[in-house]
Amino acid sequence: MNVLFVCTGNICRSPTGEAVLRRMAEAAGLGDTVTIDSCGTHAYHTGLPPDARAREAGERRGYDFAGQRARTFSSADFDRFDPILAMDSGHFDRLMRAVPAARAGRIRLFLDFAPGTGRRDVPDPYDGSAEDYELALDLIEAGCRGIVAMLLERKATA
Repeated sequence: MNVLFVCTGNICRSPTGEAVLRRMAEAAGLGDTVTIDSCGTHAYHTGLPPDARAREAGERRGYDFAGQRARTFSSADFDRFDPILAMDSGHFDRLMRAVPAARAGRIRLFLDFAPGTGRRDVPDPYDGSAEDYELALDLIEAGCRGIVAMLLERKATA
């Protein structure tokens, strides 16, 4: 399975999702069965590493962001990834407007994997405080736990 996280600039939410899911997948014994990547809907930060505040929050919890660089979503991603996880409703809508009809089922709202949060969107912490980065990370961890459960279920039934 190939999982893609999508946010706006690919420096806060989506690279955090990539780092969190990578560690959780490894811990669940899924590391060799899943490819994880992230990208942004806009080219604001192409080539840059994740935001320092996102890295600091994640690294405090043991997540590794090494080697990550922002990139922009490409139409080829519709063929390479399933699921494609939009971090908020705006990303979801943007992707749904661009996706070929045959690939529309690949687009998912990330927090659909964490219904217990009572939220649909992971709020963008970029202009916020350290607490905003912690909240985003809490939500991303919840969603990634749901994704790992789905991956384990798929593996068991394969």
